[in-house]
Amino acid sequence: MAEVAAGVGRFKANYAVERKIEPFYKGGKAQLDQTGKHLFCICGTRVNVLDVASGTVLQSLEQEDQEDITAFDLSPDDEVLVTASRALLLAQWAWRGGSVTRLWKAIHTAPVATMAFDPTSTLLATGGCDGAVRVWDVVQHYGTHHFRSSPGVVHLVAFHPDPTRLLLFSSAADAAIRVWSLQDRSCLAVLTAHYSAVTSLAFSADGNSMLSSGRDKICIVWDLQSHQPTKTVPVFESVEAAVLLPEELAPAVGVKNSGLHFLTAGDQGILRVWEAASGQCVYAQPKLSGPGRELTHCSLARTADLLLSVTADHNLVLYEASSLQLQKQFAGYSEEVLDVRFLGPKDSYIIVASNSPCLKVFELQTSACQILHGHTGNPTTPFCFVDTVLALDVFRKGWLFASCAKDQSIRIWRMNKAGQVSCVAQGSGHTHSVGTICCSRLKESFLVTGSQDCTVKLWPLPEALLSKSTASDTDPIVLQAQATQRCHDKDINSVAVAPNDKLLATGSQDRTAKLWALPQCQLLGVFSGHRRGLWCVQFSPMDQVLATASADGTIKLWSLQDFSCLKTFEGHDASVLKVTFVSRGTQLLSSGSDGLLKLWTIKNNECVRTLDAHEDKVWGLHCSQLDDHALTGASDSRVILWKDVTEAEQAEEQAKQEEQVVKQQELDNLLHEKRYLRALGLAISLDRPHTVLTVIQAIRRDPETCEKLETTVLRLRRDQKEALLRFCVTWNTNSRHCHEAQAVLSVLLQHEAPEELLAYEGVRAALEALLPYTERHFQRLSRTLQAATFLDFLWHNMKLSPLPASPPAL
Repeated sequence: MAEVAAGVGRFKANYAVERKIEPFYKGGKAQLDQTGKHLFCICGTRVNVLDVASGTVLQSLEQEDQEDITAFDLSPDDEVLVTASRALLLAQWAWRGGSVTRLWKAIHTAPVATMAFDPTSTLLATGGCDGAVRVWDVVQHYGTHHFRSSPGVVHLVAFHPDPTRLLLFSSAADAAIRVWSLQDRSCLAVLTAHYSAVTSLAFSADGNSMLSSGRDKICIVWDLQSHQPTKTVPVFESVEAAVLLPEELAPAVGVKNSGLHFLTAGDQGILRVWEAASGQCVYAQPKLSGPGRELTHCSLARTADLLLSVTADHNLVLYEASSLQLQKQFAGYSEEVLDVRFLGPKDSYIIVASNSPCLKVFELQTSACQILHGHTGNPTTPFCFVDTVLALDVFRKGWLFASCAKDQSIRIWRMNKAGQVSCVAQGSGHTHSVGTICCSRLKESFLVTGSQDCTVKLWPLPEALLSKSTASDTDPIVLQAQATQRCHDKDINSVAVAPNDKLLATGSQDRTAKLWALPQCQLLGVFSGHRRGLWCVQFSPMDQVLATASADGTIKLWSLQDFSCLKTFEGHDASVLKVTFVSRGTQLLSSGSDGLLKLWTIKNNECVRTLDAHEDKVWGLHCSQLDDHALTGASDSRVILWKDVTEAEQAEEQAKQEEQVVKQQELDNLLHEKRYLRALGLAISLDRPHTVLTVIQAIRRDPETCEKLETTVLRLRRDQKEALLRFCVTWNTNSRHCHEAQAVLSVLLQHEAPEELLAYEGVRAALEALLPYTERHFQRLSRTLQAATFLDFLWHNMKLSPLPASPPAL
């Protein structure tokens, strides 16, 4: 392999999570506050508070029992939030601070299914699965009423908007609406006109009329004086919510005269406005096909003039109430993320393909979301997710991107300068799901698709598509395949186009990758060596090398010259799903079904870093054009934006080293000047036990200040003493340094009160570590003392023979 020069490109060392796009709504109730600035929605065991302007989750409120939230409601004054959990506990929140102000038992014998505040924000009604309705005073903290005559689950409660009337309405499984008098503690009337579940109640401005909707495809206007229906409007769809519109003209939505007008949301997936008097539909949104578009909830924030609707696939959509102009879209839950891509100028947008026929486009700066519908599936195929979008790819300039799906089709999308995306072309021709797609690299000229039908198709882009004058509201151009080639014997999982647009690589479940010449799709060679199917193939941007990722847990690099295996990277414990080149072809970034990302350096086969932030298979992996960010999407429904922090970490490390050098020089100066207290404090701040030991030794060596060790140690702060005690544990393990440790311990034990010592952080563990070594040191000293005493005894008791006399002189 022609190695890339080591100096070309900077090696990456680490990525850090910069941002996460996680599920924040998994179905159930969603509610706006009166200002329209905050959105409240249920996500399993939590109620999330979303900032509408930025799309970020401000608070995630979870009860102590950590059980699923079954119901919640925000008071009309936006001050109090009450949640009910499956553990039959009610929690009252100061939601801005995220704290519980009161927790009490619901007394219901089954979970609370619904709740509602009265107009004064002082009373709360709860309806349970046990058929009971209870009323609570949230100011004085006690239960005020208990009504029980509803058969089955009470799924709807609502107070009359006039607090002086003291009326409560409820509906249960028998489809009847009961009117309760809080003053008389009795049921005033039972309204029976629906023959299916009642889904919503809305009241007129004067409080004399009430609108009810149901899954029986009718809406009824009631006279609250006589408790009789005055108008029944067939709406021809199962209605999940009906909202009475303000009694003011709104020509944009068909309200051109006075009188009651209401809006319905239901299984047709569109909002419609009805005139109550005539029963006519005066406005309807354009109907778009596709599953998951049914509306499950709708509510009005009158002060903010905003209308919130929720779809069956957990998308939350905000409209201007007076005109039904789209204001915001939020994707509450993305299910299993199958692919992700950067998009737009400077990679300022991302596209997400999840287990859904919809695509989601997020603007990174504002979190604004566009939900794109297009892949509608084959209606003759009886599978639920036949139209799931499986793969994405983006053309070089970042304005055009392509998608393919289980509906056997492909689509090309264009983003305009305002950030709006529309479908501009579509094509079909494969006989099975289209699982992989790749765009041309040099210019916007063609794309290649691979399918479960074992074929690859080459789709040229017509000139009309590339023309900037193409209107976004025109019908999509139909694409025609230029070439079709049967490439493998099993599913094709990945296709890749070379940087020069002249070569095509395919990876298949048949455990091989193949190299083809474009545009005729002529076979050039086969790469064999993996033990299981291939999930990804990728060309190097610099060398004549192909990378393959396999279900056998390995990544291999292949030579395009002789089709030989150059390197094998082993490290993933499960299938490697995606691989891409980074650092100008000198490194690899891979993702696996173990939820891990790994960064590899090609030259030495080293795994530089393992990144763990996902909990399931990481199907999507893409790097930005500047190679400074990476994007991943996984089966855990998370999309994570990673930032290359190599330079930042190196700069931080260098700054730390420079700071250490400066402090070390200052420490040397302090020791030279014999300013031991300041030197000891500085050494402790460096958090280096050996440096502190050096200072202690310097104090003990100085004959003038050795007695000042006691004074110096006692003048330290408590946190410094705690650190010194921790260092003593280390010193005490070495017989050469135990004397300094024992000297410091002696000072602390003699002058610190026992209760103060016991209050030190980690003191118990420190003492447990000090005791065995201290005993060993004393035993060694005792043996040395005994030996010295014995030598002294021998010396004093030795009898030396007298010296011989000198011979006489001759």
